Amino acid sequence: MENEERLNNLKKQIFYEFLDIAGRVMVLVKYSPNVVIGNRGFIGEEKESGIILVFNPKMTFTWDEYGISASLVFGAAPQKCFIPAGSIEAVYSAELNAQFVAAVHERQTARDLAGSETGNKCTATGAENSTKTAKEADKKIISVDFVHKKKLNKDENE
Repeated sequence: MENEERLNNLKKQIFYEFLDIAGRVMVLVKYSPNVVIGNRGFIGEEKESGIILVFNPKMTFTWDEYGISASLVFGAAPQKCFIPAGSIEAVYSAELNAQFVAAVHERQTARDLAGSETGNKCTATGAENSTKTAKEADKKIISVDFVHKKKLNKDENE
């Protein structure tokens, strides 16, 4: 539990550093029944891939030991939102070309499978399960190519 709490504090520190330096920060929130996104909730593919929320210093929000509480606008209607810190998978800034990814649940599953082996022996089934879980976790890693996007925007302006 202590590691999860420390990781959530690290997410918070990075969030505020990105916000202070760049003036905008994006957060990837994975689906969880504990996440509240007003009446809207998660729609379509968001339950599988998560939702990206954008924050800037002009917005009213608080991040306490439980997570982020904010009023976010979707379309024209403001929605009361709560994002538990444990549901935040990534914090990133396009302006800084920087990201912090913390997909803890996938890593814990892989570690739990590896730790459930008896003694120091690794059975074939356990190794396959551990490898499958690691490959599934790799699919969830976000790769953001901010540089490429900037080049496209520059080319469009020419």
